[in-house]
Amino acid sequence: MELTGHDICMKTLFFFFALLHICSLSMAQVSTFQIDSSKFNKLLMVTLDSLYKQDQVPRNKYGNAAYSKQSPHVIDSLEKIMRDADARNLIVVNKIIAQYGWLGPEKVGVNASEALFLVIQHADLKTQKTYLPMIRTAEKNGETLSSNLAILEDRINMREGKAQLYGSQGFTDKQTGKKYIYPVKDVDHLEERRKAMGMTAMKDYFKGWDLEDYKKSLPEIVKAAQQQGILSK
Repeated sequence: MELTGHDICMKTLFFFFALLHICSLSMAQVSTFQIDSSKFNKLLMVTLDSLYKQDQVPRNKYGNAAYSKQSPHVIDSLEKIMRDADARNLIVVNKIIAQYGWLGPEKVGVNASEALFLVIQHADLKTQKTYLPMIRTAEKNGETLSSNLAILEDRINMREGKAQLYGSQGFTDKQTGKKYIYPVKDVDHLEERRKAMGMTAMKDYFKGWDLEDYKKSLPEIVKAAQQQGILSK
């Protein structure tokens, strides 16, 4: 079952999982990048730094509006602004990657490189799957954070109605308003997988996380996700 971006839009998702991915990055991992700013492509760095802001600013405004439960009209308006920015940003990223390939932090700086990932992460499923092999190679070569790859793989799995591996995605039950971590495959080894990808422990990522409670609630979580059409039966 393939879901479109709007099928699992942020009205359905627990949007802070999308916004907080930066918080799951390991600063120790960031510091391992060998960066010599004198070798940066300055023009690309400026362009991508601008894209970073264009991705994050409308997303933060939308997230704050949704979190503070502003009117549906305001939230819908901000979501449209965010989606329009995503579409424009993707056009630029497609052109840059087509010409230069993947640009790691050593070529354009951390924020500029992160902008490439963010735009792809916020794109449609087809785009995410197209760039997944490139991002896997970039992670292997130390040109992007392992946690970026983990988050993208989780997001793709969720959009395809499959269980996630790293616990980075969540959703809100439309009926009850209860927030859940989207179903995790082999949850007993979740922390090991997260650590291997430079991600924080679940207790630091999701307030109130408890492995045993999650395992007990998993049938309820699976049922809720299936009822909302975001998990295959």
